[in-house]
Amino acid sequence: MSDSTGEKGKTIKSDEDITVVHLMRHGEVENPDGILYGRLPDYHLSDLGRQMADRVAEHLSSRDITHVVASPLERAQETATPIAKAHGLDLDTDGRLIEAANVFQGKTFGVGDGALRNPDNWKHLVNPFKPSWGEPYVEQVVRMMGALDAAKDAARGHEAVCVSHQLPIWTVRSFVEKRRLWHDPRKRQCTLASLTTFTYQGDRIVSVGYTEPARDLVPAHLLAGAKPAKGTTGGGKAYGA
Repeated sequence: MSDSTGEKGKTIKSDEDITVVHLMRHGEVENPDGILYGRLPDYHLSDLGRQMADRVAEHLSSRDITHVVASPLERAQETATPIAKAHGLDLDTDGRLIEAANVFQGKTFGVGDGALRNPDNWKHLVNPFKPSWGEPYVEQVVRMMGALDAAKDAARGHEAVCVSHQLPIWTVRSFVEKRRLWHDPRKRQCTLASLTTFTYQGDRIVSVGYTEPARDLVPAHLLAGAKPAKGTTGGGKAYGA
């Protein structure tokens, strides 16, 4: 870290500070009914999800992590806990890292026995560019950028881990990489327990990376860019994660 001490002992931040913020998607969730759980409480990691969390904690054990923060939802808190523990840190919570709001929360999503079988729900699908069925992409970007900036400031000159959810992570990455925000959900590069890593020089993002430390634990149909498994609606147990 290239901070120096100025007048009266104040720390002067340098534009040469390199800070790394890992934005992590939580592990697999216990969800046998395939519910779009969204922001609902009491959806916890499965046994496999806990293995994923432990794997990423091991992967990051040698990194210079000084700050760990998570979405308030249980699955994110449980994913972040072994990482914080491995570094002897308290786990912080930031509500800005929460899952995107969705009108189909609490329902199965699909045409057969899912929410789309009911014509009353079709009105929510009129504008995929916003999207009309949930929290606008622009609002997701604003809150996620705020959370990333807060983590960067908390870990300045070191590394931070922020545990969040697939759609907000992919949306803020798309914004940073100057892609359109509306997209095909099947093509998000944001597998369970993956790390989307933002490197800052001072307060400016200079690079974005992506890794899957727990890739071998992720069922094939849930890997980034994979087609849904037969008989599921976009990802089975982890749908809506």
